[in-house]
Amino acid sequence: MKNKLLPLFFFIGSCLFAQNQKIDSLLTLLKTDKEDTNKATHLYKLCDEYKLVSQYDKGLNYGKQALMLSQTLAYKKGIAKAYNLTGLIYMYQGNYALALQNAFSALKTFEEIKDNRGLGNTHNTIGSVYLYQNNYPLALQNFTACLKIYQQMKNKLGIAQSYNNIGIVYFNQNNYPLALQNYIAALKIQQEVNQKLGIANAYLNIGAVYVCQNNFPLAEQNALAALKIYQDFDDKDALSSSYINLAQIYIKQTKTKQANVYLNQALQLGFEVGSKDAIKDAYLNLAVLDSITANYKAAYQHYKLYIAYRDSLNNEETKKKTLQTSMQYEFDKKEIATKAQQEKLDAINAEEKQKQRVIIYAVAGLLLLVGVFAVFIYNRFRITHKQKQIIEEQKVLVDEAYEQLHEKNKEVMDSIHYAKRIQTALITSEKYIASSLNKLMKS
Repeated sequence: MKNKLLPLFFFIGSCLFAQNQKIDSLLTLLKTDKEDTNKATHLYKLCDEYKLVSQYDKGLNYGKQALMLSQTLAYKKGIAKAYNLTGLIYMYQGNYALALQNAFSALKTFEEIKDNRGLGNTHNTIGSVYLYQNNYPLALQNFTACLKIYQQMKNKLGIAQSYNNIGIVYFNQNNYPLALQNYIAALKIQQEVNQKLGIANAYLNIGAVYVCQNNFPLAEQNALAALKIYQDFDDKDALSSSYINLAQIYIKQTKTKQANVYLNQALQLGFEVGSKDAIKDAYLNLAVLDSITANYKAAYQHYKLYIAYRDSLNNEETKKKTLQTSMQYEFDKKEIATKAQQEKLDAINAEEKQKQRVIIYAVAGLLLLVGVFAVFIYNRFRITHKQKQIIEEQKVLVDEAYEQLHEKNKEVMDSIHYAKRIQTALITSEKYIASSLNKLMKS
């Protein structure tokens, strides 16, 4: 059964007419745009609008213009979005190598600018490419990464988109209970936010599970509900998927006429939009239908055409290029991580060196101050020592002068005392004179 991947960018239009109006409006704006980010945005939106109406060549042309202008302007968000959208168009065209190459370039840029929504969208694109190549482990890995990002962002449409695509992986692994569980979870959210195309995708995929479980009434009910919504939107890529699913329901019930009508409609749309995947699936089911009706010649021709388109989508060269792209991305990612780590170490080393320089300058400054202070102290010591010596020398002189003066005074006093003794010895005492006078008077 053909499952429907949810588109990378959410489409909330009402009909093809509205889509064409948007394209006309953007083309008018483009005529007067300057070479700036506004023009890059308009080019990017034109790419998206043409993708939505399955005009992939025109969409790719405007996507490339958006990429070139964004690169000239160094407009990283524009670069990442253009890479992602052109990658998605390459996927629809069956060019999986270029699809992954552009998607990984987008992923790298979104990681640089830390754009979570962009990372979620790009993981979705990468997962879708791997799913188309039947690489289910890598598809599931990227869809799960996408789901975690949208859950952190509380982005309901993104969550529903992820549940849908995870369900497709389980469906292709024949794990129908888990597939149905994820499809129903996606449908509930799409109904909650009234996202018509998301609702249609969920109906289509739920119907595919019921076909595999041989529950044809519920399978047809869901497939027709999806078809009606796709017809309202004139979504040709989705219509081709819906036609193939309905055809398979009728093939299993051997309703060959209804099956043939839907398969030819799917084939016509596949050629109209250039979808190799739709053409491949249509041819395979036509081969099955021809076998049921015993038209073995037609069955053989249709099967050969199926093989040709299958091989063109999944040949060894394509797988080799895909692997090289994936390996290159991982290498680039590791190189960026290594470079970032080295830059971090360099920054730490530079900071440490700066700290060391500050410490060295501080210590040098302190030593200089200590040296200046030491010189000052030494000079003060010399001056003090010199003053002390002068004082001591003066003290010696004073002491010597004092000793000399003391000796002089002593000599003077000794002389005075000596003279006094002599004078005393020479002068008669008053008593003696008085005694002598008394004697004279008496006589």
